[in-house]
Amino acid sequence: MRTRPRRTVVAAVALFAAVGTLPAAAAQDQHQEQRHPSHGGLSATIRYTEYGIPHILARNYADLGFGTGWAQAADQVCALADGFVTVRGERSRYFGADAAADSALSSATKNLSSDLYFRGVREAGTVERLMAQPAPLGPGREVKELMRGFAAGYNTWLEKNRITDPTCRGAAWVRPVSVQDVAARNFALAVLGGQGRAVDGITAAQPPAPATLTAGTPDAQDTARAARELFAADSADMGSNAVAFGGSTTANGRGLLLGNPHYPWQGGRRFWQSQQTIPGELNVSGGSLLGSATVSIGHNAQVAWSHTVATGVTLNLHQLTLDPADPTAYLVDGKPERMTERKVTVAVKDGEPVTRTQWWSRYGPVVTSLGAALPLPWTNTTAYALNDPNATNLRASDTALGFSRARSTADVLDALKRTQGLPWVNTIAADSRGHTLFTQSQVLPRITDELAQRCSTPLGRVTYPASGVAILDGSRGDCALGSDPDAVQPGIFGPSKMPVLKDAPYAENSNDSAWLANAQRPITGYGRVFGTIGTQRSMRTRGALQDVAAMAARGRLTVRDLQAQQFANRVTAGDLVAADAAKACAALPGGAATGSDGKAVDVGAACGVLAAWDRTADTGSRGALLFDRLWRRLPVSQLWKVPFSAADPVGTPNTLNTDAPAFATALADTVTELRAAGIPLDSRLGEHQFVVRNGQRIAVPGGTESLGVWNKVEPVWDPANGGYTEVTTGSSYIQAVGWNGSRCPVARTLLTYSQSSNPDSPHFSDQTRLFSAERWVTSRFCEKDILSSPALRVVRVRS
Repeated sequence: MRTRPRRTVVAAVALFAAVGTLPAAAAQDQHQEQRHPSHGGLSATIRYTEYGIPHILARNYADLGFGTGWAQAADQVCALADGFVTVRGERSRYFGADAAADSALSSATKNLSSDLYFRGVREAGTVERLMAQPAPLGPGREVKELMRGFAAGYNTWLEKNRITDPTCRGAAWVRPVSVQDVAARNFALAVLGGQGRAVDGITAAQPPAPATLTAGTPDAQDTARAARELFAADSADMGSNAVAFGGSTTANGRGLLLGNPHYPWQGGRRFWQSQQTIPGELNVSGGSLLGSATVSIGHNAQVAWSHTVATGVTLNLHQLTLDPADPTAYLVDGKPERMTERKVTVAVKDGEPVTRTQWWSRYGPVVTSLGAALPLPWTNTTAYALNDPNATNLRASDTALGFSRARSTADVLDALKRTQGLPWVNTIAADSRGHTLFTQSQVLPRITDELAQRCSTPLGRVTYPASGVAILDGSRGDCALGSDPDAVQPGIFGPSKMPVLKDAPYAENSNDSAWLANAQRPITGYGRVFGTIGTQRSMRTRGALQDVAAMAARGRLTVRDLQAQQFANRVTAGDLVAADAAKACAALPGGAATGSDGKAVDVGAACGVLAAWDRTADTGSRGALLFDRLWRRLPVSQLWKVPFSAADPVGTPNTLNTDAPAFATALADTVTELRAAGIPLDSRLGEHQFVVRNGQRIAVPGGTESLGVWNKVEPVWDPANGGYTEVTTGSSYIQAVGWNGSRCPVARTLLTYSQSSNPDSPHFSDQTRLFSAERWVTSRFCEKDILSSPALRVVRVRS
């Protein structure tokens, strides 16, 4: 049992006393907003400060979950309700079977396939079984209490408040939820990279008709290429940067952490910001994924952490050899095993219910595709089953709670070892003593390189080295995944096998593999399923490593340096090639180039714009948009004169191949495109990269993945309406954290898309405007700072 310093307990007791001695205006707000719903016995005090950030004060974990559920519902009721409809398998009932599905919680393309999957999970009792398992295999008592409280808080808010968000105002699908619903949402996030990636393939899988000839084994090279693209770090709709600096690089010998996750700007995978406090037990601030009762990325008084989407492949396939007499039976060591049928019925709006059968094997569900580009046909002789170890992992909240209570990076690593709950992210952390940590501690199928070599099918021998997707021979019992002695569940790697880097001067990740978390201390020795070693890094990784290595070498770092890095908006690709592109442009005969339509285009003006561009993606940068549109058109296969070298992974490849005809063609097409849209070649980026909130444009800094900008945004190109007019994913909950020896961490935060998705909320776009202006929120972590907020508003909530 952890012993806490007396001063922490004394200060925590003062938190409750302080609520009774608030300034008159705050006390009046508290009286006006007093809630007294009936029954339940749960309560919390929510103190709101600037930008609608709630500081939730509770006496125990159930009360803390209650306050969190209430406060999340107040800001995000429609997004939360939509997700609960998803995990209950009721989207077809309310929105129609053929409508687009909820992309936040699975890859299903239509509501029907989403419902068939999630209704199947519910009817199989999957989540209930996971909740019933004793810790550490299942969730701990505190997490169960948080979930119970969250459901009660959400329901009480619904009971006592009128919904003003037009997205779901008056909607029948906004209903009270159960603890099972809250846990099911956590389950959906856990399997996002496994079963959630294959929902269409799971729900569409049907055995071939008797005596019907069906297609054979898919082409190995095409499958490997599709798998590589599917699991590529720069193809996902989520990513991140994070860097921890050690005490040897900072001004005061203490650690620093900059976290910059890139997550969707809309829907149910947004972050929501809060502080959670149980006096003497817990005090943490940060961003939570919607529907989560714990802080996902954050800091406390002594440690800060962030996550980046990892390269580990969270699934594998087993190729089944089918019984010649029955395509729903498969052979293991020569003996037939029948598949399990799961009949699932889904209610459909304005139609008859739909019933489908799903087929399950000892390895997991039979699947006929991993997306449209990766078919896995079920033939008379062969089928494929998907193994997802995160389908038995409901421990991510326990891991997050362990981080929230940590006092050091060593405690963070210990929490990972004890709970083993993170499905698809790396962890980067720093603490007040100057320690740093990088670890790729994921729940991954136990695919060793030896097992893959021994048990891969012919198809798997191509897909595994290319993508990390193992396809094992399911007919052999000796090809089972086995167990590590330090793993909490069978079939996964134990903590001793995870890539770890401790106490490096800097530890950084931008969604490439663990290899170059520190370019001077490469991590090696892990298997292909974790990621690659000695391969080309992304443009964002290269730029990030250049930046953070230079910062570490310069030393004397402070939180201000982290803030400067976040909004440096340096375009790594621009630094590499813009000067060469400008020279090649100026050398074109007559200042003209031929476009892809065969027409000559005057590109002379573009040459000067490229030469004068400051190589950043600031909103005021002239030439950034021109380079962005040009860069997207340059073919990767003809891009570089100097190829990648593992001996210089940060510096190569380099030197733009301006001799390739594709360069002049891309330049001509870019100039034509911008002129046709009425966009001047030298316009400021922010004039044509923006979001519209309540009818007003808000300029957005940053740039797309391939440009290599730390401050990544993925905008939507709509030239008819002004250029890039929305952001789908990108910088989200940003935090820059350090320590100065006081009890209060030095923290600056920013929630780029703001706290609420309700356009009627005052916190619908207030932080988005800060993001546009490259400004930050000063964290109010300590009690004195919370109580001194000029925006302080107190709400006492009860069930």
